[in-house]
Amino acid sequence: MDNPAEVGPILIVEDDKNIASLVETYLEREGFKTVTAYDGEKALELARRHQPIFVVLDLMLPKLDGWSVCRELRSASDVPILMLTARGEEVDRLLGFALAADDYVVKPFSPQELVGRVKAILRRTQSRSEPSSRLLVHGKLILDPDKQQVTLDGRSVSLTPSEYRLLHALMISPGRVFTRRQLLDHLQERGQVVIERVIDVHIGKLRQKIGDDSSSPRIILTVRGSGYRFAERP
Repeated sequence: MDNPAEVGPILIVEDDKNIASLVETYLEREGFKTVTAYDGEKALELARRHQPIFVVLDLMLPKLDGWSVCRELRSASDVPILMLTARGEEVDRLLGFALAADDYVVKPFSPQELVGRVKAILRRTQSRSEPSSRLLVHGKLILDPDKQQVTLDGRSVSLTPSEYRLLHALMISPGRVFTRRQLLDHLQERGQVVIERVIDVHIGKLRQKIGDDSSSPRIILTVRGSGYRFAERP
């Protein structure tokens, strides 16, 4: 998202005005517009009026709780939702994902981390909605984003959806070092809880399928202490 100010606002739903103001400040520093509701009923009213591009949603709200707000929002749109709450019990987190929230942050939280998560989710959802007609080519390995197909030496390579998303993320930015957390942003779907080490498993399978020797890889390279990068040249 090149210029956040040119699109709709981020809706902040938080009954603690100090926390709401903190989130507003950090998001607006990054160029986002914000609107704020201090209870669940107002949140739905503002959502209908402003059509936000993202919702930061507290769970413990007056008038209408966050779960009910999330359910109503999700019944009407696919707007990304990050749940924000002081409650850290596993059952709350799983309920949030069951309602198709995109992420979950427990108070107290780092405002910088929250903004980072918002931006990562927006990048992920935006990239899925914008098809690209440019073929990604690395020697005999070709990825076609429009058809979501991968071929090696003219033969089709059968990849799982997760493997495809990881390969696409790596191939579109050859030479860039991705941390496991960054690759995880491309892997997660609504309702999924995925740990970072699953990236290593997918990378191992990807290497096998594209003919990259895992003992001495030359295509998907390991960056020790950081993550992975795609080779810039065949």
